Amino acid sequence: MKSHENLVSNKSDYFIYSPSITATQTFFYPICTGHFIYEPGYHLYRTSYDSFLLLYMHSGELVVNDMADRKVASAGHFVLLDCYQAHSYHTDIGCECTWIHFDGPMARKYYELIFETCSQVFSLFDPYKTINQMEKIYRAFYEKEKIREPLISKWLSDILTSLLLNHSHVVSVTQQSLIEDTIAYIHEHFNLGLTIEHLAEKALLSPYHFIRVFKKETGYTPHEYIIDIRINTAKYLLKSTTLPIKAIAFNIGFTSESSFCTTFKKKVASTPLEYRRTSLT
Repeated sequence: MKSHENLVSNKSDYFIYSPSITATQTFFYPICTGHFIYEPGYHLYRTSYDSFLLLYMHSGELVVNDMADRKVASAGHFVLLDCYQAHSYHTDIGCECTWIHFDGPMARKYYELIFETCSQVFSLFDPYKTINQMEKIYRAFYEKEKIREPLISKWLSDILTSLLLNHSHVVSVTQQSLIEDTIAYIHEHFNLGLTIEHLAEKALLSPYHFIRVFKKETGYTPHEYIIDIRINTAKYLLKSTTLPIKAIAFNIGFTSESSFCTTFKKKVASTPLEYRRTSLT
């Protein structure tokens, strides 16, 4: 559809999509997408538009305001907005962009994770795959292709994942890499006497900073993460082997059978023996 908005070039177009009930319950899905050329002086203000907006700037300049911050986007920048909140944007010199309003059951969580390390306006180290996938979604509507909702959802998921992994916030990327290495080490050595000091030293961080960064990246403290791995391993061994409970306790890194049983009951709401009996019925 051709745009009839004031100060939007008649060379611009957009497409509205009504997702299926399955899509709204399961997938990421577009609500509308377009390729706009904004003329100098364009201004938009909305109290809300129930979706999230991802916009890529091909040229020009766009001033973005989500009522909490003000950023200037120029060629090569991405803009990500929570349009459930009041927001506005305008251009004094004009700009050209491709955009997608999208939503989905996990859309807000992805937005929050991305926003932790990016502002509303950011660039990517390698933007071309993300740009290409945005264009794929736009072209699917432009060329009147059959809309396959699982495929569109995959493209949107890939886009959001790339924003999480490939943004220009170098410090966060470095920290994320350190935590990923630490997690791999924990999975390999969880049955040993791991200490916060030892893990922090391997991550080249102070214990205090290590705990803070680890929880930010995983949602768990290092101790909680280790305990979860041990308990999940115990559950597998209780279901799949006839190993005595005491042997399982020592095999997964507990120093006594009693401490294992206490921790297991706290996490699983049953004793190891009760869990084993239930799993066999």
